[in-house]
Amino acid sequence: MSTLRGVGVSPGRAAGPVLLVHDRLPEPDRGPEPADPTAEAARIRPAAQAVARRLQKRAAATDGEARSVLEVTAAMATDPGLLSAAEQAVTGRRLPAPRAVFEASEQFSDALAAAGGYLAERVRDVQDVRDRIVAELSGTAAPGVPEPATPSVLVSRDLAPADTADLDPSMVLALVTEEGGPTSHTAILARALGIPAVVAARGALASGAAGARVDGAAGTVELVAEPVTAEAATRSETRWRGTGRTADGHPVKLLANVGSPADATNAIDAGAEGSGLFRTEFCFLDATGEPSPDAQRQSYADVLRPFAGKPVVVRTLDAGADKPLPFLDIAAEPNPALGVRGLRVAFDRPGVLDRQLAAIVAATEDTGAEVSVMAPMVATPGEAAWFAERARAAGVGRVGVMVETPAAALCAEELLAEVDFASIGTNDLAQYTCAADRMTGALAALNDPWQPALLRLIALLGDASASQGKPVGVCGEAAADPLLAGVLVGLGVSSLSMTSAALPAVGEELARRSLPEWRAVAERAVSAPDRVQARERARAALDG
Repeated sequence: MSTLRGVGVSPGRAAGPVLLVHDRLPEPDRGPEPADPTAEAARIRPAAQAVARRLQKRAAATDGEARSVLEVTAAMATDPGLLSAAEQAVTGRRLPAPRAVFEASEQFSDALAAAGGYLAERVRDVQDVRDRIVAELSGTAAPGVPEPATPSVLVSRDLAPADTADLDPSMVLALVTEEGGPTSHTAILARALGIPAVVAARGALASGAAGARVDGAAGTVELVAEPVTAEAATRSETRWRGTGRTADGHPVKLLANVGSPADATNAIDAGAEGSGLFRTEFCFLDATGEPSPDAQRQSYADVLRPFAGKPVVVRTLDAGADKPLPFLDIAAEPNPALGVRGLRVAFDRPGVLDRQLAAIVAATEDTGAEVSVMAPMVATPGEAAWFAERARAAGVGRVGVMVETPAAALCAEELLAEVDFASIGTNDLAQYTCAADRMTGALAALNDPWQPALLRLIALLGDASASQGKPVGVCGEAAADPLLAGVLVGLGVSSLSMTSAALPAVGEELARRSLPEWRAVAERAVSAPDRVQARERARAALDG
């Protein structure tokens, strides 16, 4: 029938009959008004708790990334702010409970979407929780993925992370969505489960196809009118043993991105050599006031403890207008993704940064982890120098910055002169380079990490690393693509940090080629005119 091109987010090839996952629940009615608003409002919390219990039960039956996502979704179902807003909509505006939950969650979703960045990626989670609670209140079937009768290719507008988390790879051969992007939870979970996946494949639902052939590396979906014979992705047993290196012995640290104690445990179990990105926001997001230094110290120590004797790069608070925290008291901005966020928050509130740095240093002493600290959203060498001075005064031994803006990449030489290392956040660097919101499905191709413009900025950083003698790593989701990981190493990157589940495949792929071979592959990719040819040229260089 046709071939669609989307964004490949989980490599592998598979084929099978199509199983459609239908859209979310329709909006609940605004009326009639409840006869007893107090009693109607009282229905909301028990319904939310029932949803949370089911999600927690599913979480207990799985592990790793899937368990973490299900636990987070369960906690979201009983969020006090969400439930209070819904109850007030019933008692104050006399809305039926299902409608009140719908409107309260929409307010949360709108705020997250406007925030951009990491918080915007949680919009789909909120919508999933909303639909589950509305279904519970309405006595209808909960939304979700139908149980496949035979091994199938799931085709959907989008998938909630909770629906993706515990899919059975023997029954779900591949995932195809019309929306989503390469940094979504669904993409991360598909890689963790080893299921080939393509997102932003617009037109897949309307095609009426009965069968599909999916290439999760190339990002293509071949749709056919008749069901096709099920062909599961071929998966070889990995021989990776927890040490990153190329075939000629060049070391490449393979690290895990973490943001909670559970993530840290999963990373160690997966064989991570450490963590290249410890997101500290988990300590702040639910706080009504700034957590005390002692509270921060304990929270950080809980994550650092499993990494005793291993390197961990701690990112200071990445918050601001794009991740609104009440105690920061930042005024609303017309474009928060380009506003006061990351290190910029600290310029007017240095005490918040100083107290966090003190807590990180204390947690390092408590745990024995080899901690480095880096600042997010740095744009100029002057900002890097300002942060480095404060961090060293606090007792941090190794100081770095994240490169998420084209300005930082273009000034890589001067930037590295001020700090000990840099880490590339490919997710934000891609969206700022191509001026494309990474949460907008229609722009997902522009956020594909194979975009040559992004690769050329990374090449500049690799050159600066070599001339300055200071390491540059990658901590964005680009590191989880085995072929792209080799290209990044060829461009001069010395460490790769990713979701824990991706580590074995990346480690094995790196070990297949020598450093000179990866450099040749990288040269072919960087010279390509577009993202599709960049990947194809890289693959052809290996196959040749």
